Amino acid sequence: QILYLKPPWTLANLLKCYKKHWMAVFGYVVPRSLLSTIECLSQHLYADKPFDSSTVRILLQESKKLLHAFSCRSDYNGVLPQAYAEVTKLCETLGEVRAALVEQDLSEDIVVLSENTACEKMEATVPNLQSTKEKELHPSFHVAQESRHQEIWSVLEGVWNTMNLYSVELFQKLDASAVTMAAKASFEEAFLGLQKLLAAVKDIREGIGR
Repeated sequence: QILYLKPPWTLANLLKCYKKHWMAVFGYVVPRSLLSTIECLSQHLYADKPFDSSTVRILLQESKKLLHAFSCRSDYNGVLPQAYAEVTKLCETLGEVRAALVEQDLSEDIVVLSENTACEKMEATVPNLQSTKEKELHPSFHVAQESRHQEIWSVLEGVWNTMNLYSVELFQKLDASAVTMAAKASFEEAFLGLQKLLAAVKDIREGIGR
C-alpha cells in the first residue's frame, strides 16, 4: 500500500523504488553506501547515448557489488547466485573481447612496421633503430598485458565471492553450537548449498580450461 511504484515492475521501476525507499528499507538490509551503485546504474542504463566498453565494465562491476551485498542476506531461492554467475560470465566475455581488440591493434602495428621498407633499410645503417622500434611497441604491449591482468583478476574475484558466499552459508547452517531439533532440518539446505558451490567451481575450471 505504501510502495512508490506498484508491480509489475520494469528494471527502471525497480531502480526508482530502490532510491525512494533506500533510507527506510534497503539501507537496513545492505550497506547504505551502495546507494551510489543504484544511482550509477540508473544514470547510465537510461541515458540516451551508446555505451563504450569501459562504461559496460563499470555497470557490470556495480551490478556484481549489489548482487553480492544482497546475497549476504539471502540467496533468494537460488536466484541471486545464478544472477551473479551470469554477470560474472558477462564480465569475462567483455574482458576477452577487449583483450582481442588490443591484440588486433598490436598485430596491425607490427604488420605496418614490417612492411615499411624504409625502416628496414635504416635499421641496417642505424643499429639503435631496433631498440627504438621496441620502445614504440611497448605501450600497446602493456595495454594488452593490463587488459589480460584485469580479466584474470575479474575471474579470481568471482571465485572468491562465490566461495565466500557459499562458505558463510554452509558454516551458518552447520554451526554445532546452534544445532537444535529445528536446525537439523537445515542440513539438507547446507548440502544443496555445497552442490551449488561444486557447480560454480566446475564452471570456473571449464573457464580456465578455455
